[in-house]
Amino acid sequence: MIKKAAVAAVDAKSPVQVMYGSVTNTQPLEITVEQRLALAEPFLVLPESVVNKVWTVGDHVLLLRVQGGDSFVVLDRLVNP
Repeated sequence: MIKKAAVAAVDAKSPVQVMYGSVTNTQPLEITVEQRLALAEPFLVLPESVVNKVWTVGDHVLLLRVQGGDSFVVLDRLVNP
């Protein structure tokens, strides 16, 4: 119980984490983070500003990992990765 409480306290202190990823598939959209975690559309939160973009395999993107790690907000494509 003490360990769970400590982990919850640390998670509450940092509700989001900034991450970098790259597009590995465009239909459906898939983004790979740290060359090991492939995220498909159900886990990606796409704001209106990025929904209509034409994605290309290899595009680098900026993501926010929501507390708990179940959702990743795609902020935008990076110009200089």
